[in-house]
This record gives sequence, structure tokens and C-alpha cells, in this order.
Amino acid sequence: MNLLNDLQAFIPATIVAIGGLLILLAEALANKTSISYWVAVTSVAAALIKVMFELTLPATEAFGGMYIFGGANAFGAMVVLIGTLFSLLLSKDFLAAIGYDKGEVYALILFATLGMLTMVGANDMITVFIGLETMSICLYVLAGLVRENKQSNEAALKYFLLGAFSTGFLLYGIALIYGATGSTNFDVIGSSTKEGFVFWGGVSLLLVGFFFKISAVPFHMWTPDVYQGAPTTITAYMATASKSATFVTLIFVLANALNIEMVQIKEAIFWVAVATMVLGNVIAIVQDNVKRMLAYSSIAHAGYALVGIIAGTAEGYNAVLFYLFAYTLMNVGAFGVIAFYEKHKEKDFTNIENLAGIGFSQPVMAALLSMFLFSLAGIPPFVGFIGKYKVFAAAINQGEITLAIIGVLASAASAYYYLRVMVYMYFKQSKDTVSFTNPAFIYQFALILLLLFTVYFGVMPTELSKILEGFDWSSALSMN
Repeated sequence: MNLLNDLQAFIPATIVAIGGLLILLAEALANKTSISYWVAVTSVAAALIKVMFELTLPATEAFGGMYIFGGANAFGAMVVLIGTLFSLLLSKDFLAAIGYDKGEVYALILFATLGMLTMVGANDMITVFIGLETMSICLYVLAGLVRENKQSNEAALKYFLLGAFSTGFLLYGIALIYGATGSTNFDVIGSSTKEGFVFWGGVSLLLVGFFFKISAVPFHMWTPDVYQGAPTTITAYMATASKSATFVTLIFVLANALNIEMVQIKEAIFWVAVATMVLGNVIAIVQDNVKRMLAYSSIAHAGYALVGIIAGTAEGYNAVLFYLFAYTLMNVGAFGVIAFYEKHKEKDFTNIENLAGIGFSQPVMAALLSMFLFSLAGIPPFVGFIGKYKVFAAAINQGEITLAIIGVLASAASAYYYLRVMVYMYFKQSKDTVSFTNPAFIYQFALILLLLFTVYFGVMPTELSKILEGFDWSSALSMN
């Protein structure tokens, strides 16, 4: 019975892992990238369908309490798989244009996703570490995919060196927490007596490792360089799926193991959230490279999500999950449009000045980008507005009014650099013309579907909110 339960718990991750292995076999035997691509898409889609059926299940332990499936964990897995699926749908056309449409890329994406799915279901520090490293090693390679590009090489090297350094902090933190509590299980750590320098040293190092992975200030410096140097659709995948997986894991670590109501932890996260929101938006304002601007924007969005975590309530955790869902839709969409422009080599379309007049030469793509940017700015009726409303409301309901005000002001400032892109697209004239190719059908389909979801869940968020409200956080909150 336990074996069947364990197998059921890991079915989505198993599907993804088998997909990755099949791609390796297909590349070795057939060497047809189209087969590898559709294996990847089919595997992720099948895993996503399975996870969606788990949303209504109660959170259930597996593998001796080291893993949990169903409930909020299933929602986190769903967000990861949505980010992965849409990144895959956008990748083939773009990677073919830059000469890197290779099966190994899709295998690496699936293995990274396997690590993410392991993370979001983790109920033990060891499980967290295994998932995190599986994800990170694949992302280091993907960041440096374009080997002849110096920026790509620099991105991979910076990401690898700083990532390895942050992993050392994380692992040493886990070791100290184990030394202080005698366990790596979240529930045991949460119910043990947490006192002493060893425990708090471990907590500090653990948080440093997580803050690096979510690009929180002051552990964010790798983000703009890596996002700029990596292929754009891979950047979309890193910015959404990996960040969502890390945030979901952080929620369960704080809720189940580290008791977020402790003043010391809450105070530290408060100042990290403030610095992340303010610095991310301020530096984004002066960026002329659109990918770097979106990188600093993603830093700011990490700050908004931390606002919901600080609330430390079921409302706050559910708000963060909703925000991650919204962020995934609009961010993959924005990077997808930029990738379409970027594959045309006549100009460097990541430079904002080269977007001048593109609103008239490519009206559909420009309109799509504009709406995704409106959503990122938190303007109704898009899903980004609902996401920000939920995290700020959760903070206000717990008396964190100052934090919510700072978040609202930071979000208002972000409108400047999002609207600046639209000013260039619609109010500046292009000095020369570029002949654009039509995007592949699947590329258009993915972008339009992302836009429909962005509008639909902005206008009709009730259904998603009801799913989130059905999650049982009582076991986590009872320890706070």
C-alpha cells in the first residue's frame, strides 16, 4: 500500500523523467530533433494533466514523510509545468532561428523540471537539496547554450560560480539545522525546541541560499547578466518555472519548519522584501536592454511575492501561489514576444531604441507585448492586477500596512519602464525597415493562449481563488 502511494505521488515527475530519457534515446538512435521536441511537449502536457487532477486531493505524505503531493503542493507543480510547457512551445521556432534546436536542450529542460517538481513536493531538507541541485545543474548548462556568444558564456560562468557558492550556504544551513534539531524533516524541525546559535546560524544560511535562487536583494547580482546572456525562451523558463519552484519550496520551509511568526525571521524578510521591490524597480528604470529591464523587473516581482509570505497566513500563502501563477503567464508571454523580434538578426531588438515604430510594422506582436507589460505593471483588467492586490491585501490584513504602501508605490514606479517600451513601439519612428518572417503556428498559438489566460484570470479570478481557498494550511499554521 505504501509503495502504491509513493508511486502515485511521483507520477508527474516520473512522466517528465521518462520523457527526458526517451529524448536521449531518440537523439542517439534517430537523431531527429522534431521527435525529441514533441516527446518533451507531450511529457510535460501529460504531467500537467495529472497534476491538475491532484488539486482537489488533500495533501498526502509519501516516501516516509519526505514528499507531499496534492493540495497546495500540486498547485505549485501546476505552475511549474505551465511555465515549462509554454516555454517549450515558444522554444522550437526561436532555437531553430539561432541554430540551437537540438534534442539535448529539451532533455535538459525536462530534467530541470524534474528537479523543480521534486522541490515543490519536498517535506524534508534532503529532498529540497536533491531537487534544487538537479534543477540548478541543468540551468547552468542551458544558460551557456550559445557557446560562441561571449555573453552566453559569461552568463553560464557567473551563474555556475555564484550558484555553487549559494548552494554551499544552503547545504551548510541544512547541516546546522540538523545539528540543532536532530532531523531534516520539516514537521520534526517545526515541532522541536528551536534555540541557540547553531540553529539560528543554520536558518540564516538557509535563507541566504533561497534568496539567491529567487533573486532577492542583495543576492540578485547574477540575474540581469544571466537573463541577458541566455537564449530568450530559456530565460523565460528560468524566470518563471525555476523561480516559482523555489518560492513554493520557501513557503513550505517557512510554514512547516521555521515558524514564520518568529519576529527574527519576519523582520529579516521584511527588509529583504523592501530592498528587493525598491532596488529592482529603480534600476529597471534606467535599462536600455529590454531583457535586462525584464530581469530587474523579475527581481521586483520577487519582492512583491515576499510581501505575501510575510503575512504568514493561509490568505498570504494562497496569494503568493496566485501571484506565481499570474507572473508565469505574463512573463513567459513578454519574453516570447521579445524572442520573436530577437530572432531577426538585422537589428538587436533587445535594445529598446530598435523597437521604434515596430507597433505599426508588427501590430499584432506589439499589441501582445503591450498587454503583457500592462499586466506586469499591475493594471486592470489583467491577471497581474489581481495578483498584486491579493499579496498586498494579505499583508494589510496582518497589519503590515507600511510594507504594502511601499509595494504599491514601487509597483506604480514600474509603470514608467513598462510604458517606455510602448512609447518606442508606437511614438518613435524607425530609421530603417526590417523584413519580418511570420511566426510558426504553434508560436502564435502559445502567445495568444497566454494572453487569453492573462485576461480571463484577471476578469474572472474567482474559480482559481476557490481552488486556492480549498487548500488546508491548518497543519502549518497550527505551529505558528
